[in-house]
Amino acid sequence: MLTGKSVICFGGEDWWYHHPHSKNHLMRRFARAGNRVVFVNSISMGLPGLGNKDLLPRVARKLRSYAKLARTTPEGITVVSPAALPFFGSRVARAVNRSLLAAQVGALARGRGLVRPVLWVAIPTAAEMIGRLDESLVVYHISDKYDENSMDHATDAGTIRRLHEHALDRADLVFYSGRKLLEEATRARERSHLLEQAVDFEHWSRVGGGALEVAEAVARIPRPRLGYFGAVEPWLIDQELIKRAAVERPAWQWVFIGNKSRGVEVESLPNTHFLPAVPYDELPRYAAGFDVCVLPWETERAFTSYGSAIKVREYLATGKPVVISPLPEYEPMRDVLRIARSREDFFRLVEDALAEDDPPAALRRQKSVEGGTWDARAEWVSGLIEDALARKGRGQN
Repeated sequence: MLTGKSVICFGGEDWWYHHPHSKNHLMRRFARAGNRVVFVNSISMGLPGLGNKDLLPRVARKLRSYAKLARTTPEGITVVSPAALPFFGSRVARAVNRSLLAAQVGALARGRGLVRPVLWVAIPTAAEMIGRLDESLVVYHISDKYDENSMDHATDAGTIRRLHEHALDRADLVFYSGRKLLEEATRARERSHLLEQAVDFEHWSRVGGGALEVAEAVARIPRPRLGYFGAVEPWLIDQELIKRAAVERPAWQWVFIGNKSRGVEVESLPNTHFLPAVPYDELPRYAAGFDVCVLPWETERAFTSYGSAIKVREYLATGKPVVISPLPEYEPMRDVLRIARSREDFFRLVEDALAEDDPPAALRRQKSVEGGTWDARAEWVSGLIEDALARKGRGQN
C-alpha cells in the first residue's frame, strides 16, 4: 500500500453530501496507510441554467459546504471547499479560478505538511491545476462521459472536452471507472487502466445474515419493497417505468433513499416513498428491508449509459435479488444480475426476483463481489503509482 506520500484529490463530488464514491473510499485507505491527504470538494462544471428547478438548492448546498471551511475526517483527511467562480465556460473566470484555487489549496497543503504531492484529478474543471501545485505525479480519474452531461450545468461541451483532453495529455496515469469509457478512449491509451468500482464487502454483507434490524422508516412501508439508494435526478430515474408500475403493479412499493432534486414527477404517486439521505454506516439497515434492489435508470440517455453505479456491487454484497437497467459496465455480471432490456422486461424480472426461492442464489451474488473490495483496489492503484513515481525518478516526497 502507498505510504508516506502526499495526495491532493480534486473530487468530482462533495465529501459531505454524496453517497461515498470511489475517490472517497480510496482516499480513506490512503490516509489510513499513513499518507497525507487533502480532498478538494467538487469545484463543479458550472451552475445549471436559470430555468433549472434545482439551481437555488444547489447554490444553497454549495454555500453550506463552503461554511464547513477545512475539516478533518476521522482518518485524518483534510476536506476543503475552496472558493471558485462557477463559470468555467469563461476564459477570464478560468484564469481567476486558477489563481484562486492554486493559492487556497497550495497554502492548505503546505500548512498540512504535504510535499511534492500526487495530484489526483477527478473532474475536468480541475485540469488546469496540473503544474501549479508542485506535484510529483498526475492521476486523472474519469468516472463519466463529461461532455455528454448537459443536464445540470451550463458550461458548453466543447470547453469540457478541451479541459478533459488537457488532463489526458498531462496525466502520468489515467483511470477509467467504466468499460465503455475505456473502450472508446483514443488518447493516452498506453497510460490508461480500468479501475472498476468495488465494494466495502463486510459493511454490506451483514444484510445477508438477517440479523440487522430493519430501519423503522422502511419497516413501516408495505411490502413488496423495491429499494434504491443514491442520487434521485429527474433525468436519471426512468420515471415512465415507475408511472406505468403505479398502474400495472400498484402493490409494488418503490423506496428511494437519497438526495432528491426538484422536478421528480413520480414523487406524488401513492406507491413511491422518498426518504432523505442517511449516513453510510446506517444504510445497511435500510437495505435490509428491501425485497428487491433496483437500478431503474433511464439508460437511453447517452450520459447515463456510461455509468458504473457503485451501488450495484453494494446491492450484490447484500445477497438480495438485483434488477437493473442495462449498463455496459455490468454485462459481464449478468449471471448474478437481472438486467432488464425494456420496461416490460423490468416488470417481468422484478416478478421473478420476488418469487425467487433459491438460497444459494444469494450466496452466488455475494461471492461475485467478495474479492473486489476497496482494500484490494487501493493496493493495486498504489502499485501503479509507485511504479510511475519510480519511472519518473521521484520516489521520495
